[in-house]
Amino acid sequence: MLTVRNLAVACFVLGRLVAAEPAADWPQFRGPTGQGVATGVKPPLEWSPTKNIIWQSAMPGAGWSSPVVSGGKIFLTAAIPGEAGNPALTALGLDAATGRIEWRTEIFPADESPPLRSHERNSPASPTAIVDGERVYFYFGHHGAACLDRAGKILWRNPRLRFDPVAGNGGSPILAGDRLVYVAECATAPGIVALDKFTGKTVWRAPRALPPKMKFSFGTPLLIEAGGRAQIVVPGTGAVVALDPKDGREIWRVRYARDSSLAPRPVFAHGLVFVSAGYLRVELLAIRPDGEGDVTDTHVAWRLTKGAPHTPAMVVVDEELYAVTDTGLASCWEAKTGKVIWQERIAGNYSAAPFAAEGRIYFLNEEGTTTVLKAGREFTPLATNALGETTLASAAVAEGAVFIRTAGNLFRIGERGR
Repeated sequence: MLTVRNLAVACFVLGRLVAAEPAADWPQFRGPTGQGVATGVKPPLEWSPTKNIIWQSAMPGAGWSSPVVSGGKIFLTAAIPGEAGNPALTALGLDAATGRIEWRTEIFPADESPPLRSHERNSPASPTAIVDGERVYFYFGHHGAACLDRAGKILWRNPRLRFDPVAGNGGSPILAGDRLVYVAECATAPGIVALDKFTGKTVWRAPRALPPKMKFSFGTPLLIEAGGRAQIVVPGTGAVVALDPKDGREIWRVRYARDSSLAPRPVFAHGLVFVSAGYLRVELLAIRPDGEGDVTDTHVAWRLTKGAPHTPAMVVVDEELYAVTDTGLASCWEAKTGKVIWQERIAGNYSAAPFAAEGRIYFLNEEGTTTVLKAGREFTPLATNALGETTLASAAVAEGAVFIRTAGNLFRIGERGR
């Protein structure tokens, strides 16, 4: 029987699907579903500085936000040095075919962007933009958020998100219906905030329920549909919570170590939410998201520590869950049970989230080298692709190509003629 509540959920999810970008686009952090899976796209298997580089474009300023690709355009952020060394927080619009910067919009000028303390591996422009049709949303943490059209015109700007981050801003915003949702991880009064996506005004604010020991985190939420309703799953310090998109009400929570400070975005598959949490000791949890209240003791399907990633997010392909630790231990588990299938070392240190495409898993390390593995129950390396440039940003996959941002450049990698 279709109840009023179920009808509301169906309309909410349908609204999301209608507004969704085509599968060949990469409109938000970690792609169309936010989970690092590219569909309808055939990225190359191999590349090098002299092979399969369609173009290389120098990027102004600094930033570790990932590129997003939509309708032949690329949107990116950068912190460009300005007055007295303060950064001008800037949105960039590029032509995906050529890499040419078509427009540059200064959202928060240098005199509005006083630098605050930040982790040495962070940047003033780390959160990734998100595209919704003709609108592009940009978030700069405690400096504020803005909505631009695809030509770079500011539609609204909200510089009043002020909070006191401990290690800078890292998590990216998401869209949940007509809400733009971000996580304000800070020293005092941390919480999750929803803005009206049409006006930029605050709609609701959900405080963190647990007083954290570690006062910073870089988690990006994930919107799912489970238990007959839409949920915003938010990893954070001390606990992962699920919130109602309409009003920010907490649906369920799972507690973990109170010293946890995490980065990976959750993934959702096979009826389970996978969350990796921890600082000194990292733990991977598989959670059934159909509970109410504190479900720590009732809804954790399995948990493990070896191979749990501290920074890179995970990816699910078919029945398997894949991850890599910061130090290069790659793992494959049975998603439903947590049983280890294989664990092997791959070269380098890792911050970027992996992505899956064409039956392969792509792991991009901080030295700019991508190790490509065949997805499956055997550890099968297929290629090792070195760019020779430092990167902490996750790749985007669209238009048959891989887009990688390094410390100084943006690359389009693909086979010519596609």
